[in-house]
Amino acid sequence: MSKVIVTGGVGFIGSYIVEELPLTITHPTQPESTYGLSKLSVENYLKMSSKLYQLPYSILRYSNVYGPRQDSKGEGGVVAIFSNQLTENRAPVIYGDGEQTRDFIFVKDVASANVKALNAKENINVHVSSGSCISINELFEKMKEATGSNLSPIYIREFLFNSEFNVLNENFFSFEQK
Repeated sequence: MSKVIVTGGVGFIGSYIVEELPLTITHPTQPESTYGLSKLSVENYLKMSSKLYQLPYSILRYSNVYGPRQDSKGEGGVVAIFSNQLTENRAPVIYGDGEQTRDFIFVKDVASANVKALNAKENINVHVSSGSCISINELFEKMKEATGSNLSPIYIREFLFNSEFNVLNENFFSFEQK
């Protein structure tokens, strides 16, 4: 029988306090945006379809994916955006104070998790993450050093619905295979 594999992020988790980090897969979900609500709805429809029609699934919740060919435009990740701005000798923009943290995972690790999910037991819901975090300021400093740049970031007021801290507890090696 076929299996449905759904991938997405963790934007639907909503508010949490720093002491709750790292976030577990069972952390309560309280979407604070229509985007987050739509992602959670897909997961719930899939779980209901599994109960009604015995449809096996795997749900993979990605942390912040980065890697080659990542677009720095639109919804591009901060790693691609900083990389593009630093190579063009433009000062990167950091929203908020830069102390917000993110859990980054390399795209090849995400690809490995997707392949692993094909052979995993049925009806799993897992985080695909590094399990560690870095602040946006730290990320900028590392990238600045790697590029030999002397630019300083421009700080701008935060976006609405932008989580202050983010780190997931499980990584792509944490789920059982069949």
